[in-house]
Amino acid sequence: MAFPIDIKYIIETETELEVEFPYEFKQKMMNQNGGELITEDDDWQLYPFFDKSDKKRISRTCNHIVLETKQAKEWSNFPPGAIAIATNGCGDQLVLLPLDSNVRKLGEKIFLWFHETGRTQEVARTISELIEE
Repeated sequence: MAFPIDIKYIIETETELEVEFPYEFKQKMMNQNGGELITEDDDWQLYPFFDKSDKKRISRTCNHIVLETKQAKEWSNFPPGAIAIATNGCGDQLVLLPLDSNVRKLGEKIFLWFHETGRTQEVARTISELIEE
């Protein structure tokens, strides 16, 4: 279940991960922190930003972007600089990748990372293309 989040928690995540999330992604998450995404081949659960505003939100966001990205980085073939934003429940991840021109700034494109092969494949130009209506 997705719900709004205060921008301060997004900023805390950016600081902790030393990245800047794309504008459109931040806007989507401010309105609905988490939720479902659909690609041509799979359904995805979007990781939320960690929301410490109350016990209920802490519980609902315990599988947050920072934690899930740290776990994904334990795989030897996880892309350098990638941030995990969603899972299909089978090990594969949707990720944001840093821009070539600025490794601290994440691009708008959404990529599918295949955990078994380490291969990445673009699945959307922006988060809006994947939002379930």
